[in-house]
Amino acid sequence: MVNQPQFSFPWTRRYRLALLVLAILLPTTLLLGAGIGAYKIAPLEIPAILLKGEGVEYQVLTALRFPRVLGAALVGALLAMAGAVLQGLFRNPLVDPGLIGVSSGAALGAALFIVLVPGSASLEAYALPVWAFLGGLLATQALWWIARTPFGTQVAILLLAGIALNSLVGAAIGLLISASTDQQLRSLTFWTLGGFSGVTWRLLLAGLPFALLALCLLLPLARGLNALTLGEREAFHLGVDANALKRQAVLGSALGVGTAVAMAGGVGFIGLVAPHLFRLVAGPDHRYLLPGSALLGSVLAVLADLLARTLVAPAELPVGILTALLGGPFFLYLVMRFKKEVYRA
Repeated sequence: MVNQPQFSFPWTRRYRLALLVLAILLPTTLLLGAGIGAYKIAPLEIPAILLKGEGVEYQVLTALRFPRVLGAALVGALLAMAGAVLQGLFRNPLVDPGLIGVSSGAALGAALFIVLVPGSASLEAYALPVWAFLGGLLATQALWWIARTPFGTQVAILLLAGIALNSLVGAAIGLLISASTDQQLRSLTFWTLGGFSGVTWRLLLAGLPFALLALCLLLPLARGLNALTLGEREAFHLGVDANALKRQAVLGSALGVGTAVAMAGGVGFIGLVAPHLFRLVAGPDHRYLLPGSALLGSVLAVLADLLARTLVAPAELPVGILTALLGGPFFLYLVMRFKKEVYRA
């Protein structure tokens, strides 16, 4: 009889409790994000304002706040689930869409579209996610090819290649900036810093099909990723087609990150932090880790946007800078923890 993957835990109650708490926390966070800002609206009054259907508060909520907080939640879910899948695929907790260059590739695709397709304002909401997706896909495929060896994927090579790719992409975006017009320069600055101020209903609805397709590609990978933690040979004996799983994981991650970058620019570290926090709270079973990471990523992104809007009000911090300031120390903590575990082994 074939042994089941090691993550068939009897204590599913802990996972379900964590998912329930996050499912309650997310709408609460959305209400806070919609209510707090330069024009303050009491979060508990939002349902009554929506039922009334008129007034300044109603216009602020429907025209500005709702697309922004919903866009932040969608971007956070995409980045967090892509991060959880890539960590399971490479079997390393230090993998993140931004650290290995996937986000940079998507940003380069978006930057190329902004600069090389003149007069593209009418197409931007629909074509920009496609260009960002292609950039992220090419970056992921290139990194996978570089890190692949006869003995498996070498994560050290992957991270080094990601650093090199980030540097090359930074140089390429710098060249595009030097050749851009003033209007293109403002758009490129947004992609470099990251933020949700540019999310409108049009952009949100245009990116939603890509986002749903990415989530549909990534969610079914949970059982295969559980088996892959035992090794590719063991996963094969458990009936998992590792090559098909890898292709689907790479495609779904690139599509998700590309859509996130097209909507919000360079918002980093959510794909690293959210999966780790859920593992600490509940555990590593991907059947719960993937949806849990998506919910937690949504909460973190909305909270990051809320802090960016309120910390230096009436000015606004770029969300990408804020997530880097918070995520960088967390990554260093993970590196030190990983170093201690290797030393003990």
